[in-house]
Amino acid sequence: MTTNNPEELGTLALEAMLIEVSVTPKPGLVDRNNSGAHHDMNFFTFLRSAASLRSSFEEFARAGFVGGSRNFSPAQVFPLIRKIGLEAEKRMFAATDGINTHKGEIFSLGLLSSCAGFLTGKSETLTAEKVMTLASEMCHGICEKDFAGVRNKKTLTKGERVYLEHGITGIRGEAEAGYPAVRDVGLPALRKYLADGLSLNDALAFTLIHIMANAQDTNIISRHDLKTAEIVMKRAEKILAENSGLDGIRELDREFIAEYISPGGSGDLLAVTYFLQRLEFREDDNTMLKV
Repeated sequence: MTTNNPEELGTLALEAMLIEVSVTPKPGLVDRNNSGAHHDMNFFTFLRSAASLRSSFEEFARAGFVGGSRNFSPAQVFPLIRKIGLEAEKRMFAATDGINTHKGEIFSLGLLSSCAGFLTGKSETLTAEKVMTLASEMCHGICEKDFAGVRNKKTLTKGERVYLEHGITGIRGEAEAGYPAVRDVGLPALRKYLADGLSLNDALAFTLIHIMANAQDTNIISRHDLKTAEIVMKRAEKILAENSGLDGIRELDREFIAEYISPGGSGDLLAVTYFLQRLEFREDDNTMLKV
C-alpha cells in the first residue's frame, strides 16, 4: 500500500532527480554518455548533488504536511519552504564545490513535494492536477514580488537578467501558472509514450524533446539569446515532425555540445514531469518500471 508520508515524498523527489540525469540521450545536458554543453560538471557531480538533497526534500514535504494538517493557507506555507530552499542550495553548493547542478529542481521539486505534503496533511487523494493547481496557489504573486525593484539591483541572477531584457518570468512564471508546460505537454507526452510500450528511458528522452519544442528555456536565453532559444524550439519540433527517433536526438546532442547550448530549464521540467507521473500512478502504472 502506497503511503504519502513526508519521508516517502522526499524519496520520490530524489528519485526524480536521479532519473532525470540518467535519461540518455539528452541534447546538451549531462547524461550517462557525456557532460553535454558543460565543462564544470558530469554525471557523478549530479549524483553527489542529488544525494546531498535527500533530507531537504523530506523537509519540504514535512513543511507542507504540517501546514495542511493545521489548516494553514497555501500563502502561509510558501515562506517556510523558501527558507528550506535556501538551505538546500547551500547543501548543493557544498557537495559540488560551488557548481549549480540543481537550483531549478530544488525550486520546483521542493515546491511540489510541499504541495503533495500539504494535500496529504488534509487527507486528500494526490493527483498531478491537484498538486499543480496548489503550486499555482502557493506561488500567487511570486513574479510581481520577486521582480519588483530588480532594475535597481547591482547584481542580477540569470533569471532576473532575462526578465529585464525580455520580460520572461522563467520558472517562477511557470510555477505561478501551475506548470502548463508539464500539464499540457510533458505529462501527455510521457503517458502516450509509456502506453505505446517505450522503455522509461526512451519515453522520457522523447518527452524532453516535446518540452523543448514548447517551453521557453531561460537557461538557453541566458547563455545565448532569445533567437537561439527560438531556434532550439524549432529544431526540437523538426525531430518530432521527422520522427527521427533516438538517432535524431543523438545528432542534436552533438550539435548542442558544439554550439554550447544547454536546455537546462527543459531538463528541470522533465524531472517535474516524472515526479508528478510517479506521484499519481505509483501502484498501478507498471510501465514506469520498464527501464
